Amino acid sequence: MSQAKKGDKVKVHYTGKLHDGTVFDSSVSREPLEFEIGAGMMIAGFDAAVNGMLIGDKKVVDIPAKEAYGEKSEDMIVTVPKSQLPADLEPEVGQQLGMQQPDGQSIPVIVAKVAESEIELDANHPLSGKDLIFEIELLEIA
Repeated sequence: MSQAKKGDKVKVHYTGKLHDGTVFDSSVSREPLEFEIGAGMMIAGFDAAVNGMLIGDKKVVDIPAKEAYGEKSEDMIVTVPKSQLPADLEPEVGQQLGMQQPDGQSIPVIVAKVAESEIELDANHPLSGKDLIFEIELLEIA
């Protein structure tokens, strides 16, 4: 039986958890995840975990933040005057918004703080700075 290796297209089922046991994503009740190992489609730690697995193998891997979504970057947190927000917007901590970049592209941000005249927006990935646990089962190598 062949081992999954860089360049292989694979199908896996996975469940992603935080260290407190919170499940943040799972493919178990839907279609398996399909990706190419080493193509940069997945976080580095997940890619590395699947590399070398055999069909039917199951494993649990602990992926540190730097091999997942990276550490939280202070450069990705910006303070915006409320006067720049749409008049009908009532921002709340935890709310997801889209922020327009100078090139016209919209990026997702989370409202981190709300003050009287300004809000703080965090463009870091919601899982940045977190160590993750994945349960992975290799179903197929294409």
